[in-house]
Amino acid sequence: NNKNDNNTKMNNIGVIGGNGYTICSGSFDKTIRIWDIETTKQFNVFKGHTDYVMSVKYGSNELLNTILSGSGDKSIRLWDIRFGQQVQVFNGHTRAVLSVEYSPFVMKNDIGNSNVVCSGSWDNTIRFWDIRSNKNELHIIKGDEKEDNEITCLKFVLLKKKDKTKNVKYDLNLCYGSRNGLIRIWG
Repeated sequence: NNKNDNNTKMNNIGVIGGNGYTICSGSFDKTIRIWDIETTKQFNVFKGHTDYVMSVKYGSNELLNTILSGSGDKSIRLWDIRFGQQVQVFNGHTRAVLSVEYSPFVMKNDIGNSNVVCSGSWDNTIRFWDIRSNKNELHIIKGDEKEDNEITCLKFVLLKKKDKTKNVKYDLNLCYGSRNGLIRIWG
């Protein structure tokens, strides 16, 4: 809390990836913590990763009560906030997981939730996982060995299509950034 000129307290918290009431953080102490925005107090800690937590992401809509995390231990984990426990572990990356993302789906130009999550790693791959099973990954996108080097960040972006297309106004694309500075768009 900071004080303004009238000596009254005001919140200066910028929420990125929160649910409106809480924010979550991943840490080098291998934990994920949930914080109450109004009280600035921690109210839950998730333990299970065996290395640094590099990325955390809140779920939305039907997956609202979940957090997805990626770690230096090469795993992706799905956590249930209501029960305070780990739900799934996804293994397959050969190096640290730097970015995790819930994968939306498109149906008749409407965006919704899917049961798929994806992860980007220092192993220069993006991997897709079905949260309904602990099986191997659904799909792998390999980055260019010379031009990308490592996948550092992921984001699904809704891009407008040009006027020439009929009946489709938007296209969902996966954008990713690499260690060598390139940004790529998969459509």
